[in-house]
Amino acid sequence: MKLSRTAAYALQAILQLARSETAGVPIPCSRLASEGKMPERFLLQILRNLVTNGILVSARGVDGGYALDRKPEDISLLDVIEAVDGPVVHTLPDYEGLPEDSLSKLECALRDVTELARCKLQAVKLSHLLPMVDLPESAVG
Repeated sequence: MKLSRTAAYALQAILQLARSETAGVPIPCSRLASEGKMPERFLLQILRNLVTNGILVSARGVDGGYALDRKPEDISLLDVIEAVDGPVVHTLPDYEGLPEDSLSKLECALRDVTELARCKLQAVKLSHLLPMVDLPESAVG
């Protein structure tokens, strides 16, 4: 499976927020972009999608920025990927050359693989990707 650049940046930014020594305190997009070597304008779009999908919260103003809206153990890779790339689903282009029974079997196989991938991605939590340290209780906004 290949992560899109959008999903990779989303994951990177979320991990930065989760690892922050000032957990729960909003971090500006500009700082996340600079420290993570990500394009700020692109990252801003990604962060907005993460807010819309309930993964992050945003705060305006001088001390504004982004923070986790949930605990790292409550955020899955599937949550992040679907927040920025849309649903993980199986799709097939229209095939006119495949026999109907072959097409049906192919669709079934892809549906099974997609469901397995969704389950595996749901099982991997953000907390699994963090260094083995205790996070402060204030890590969630």
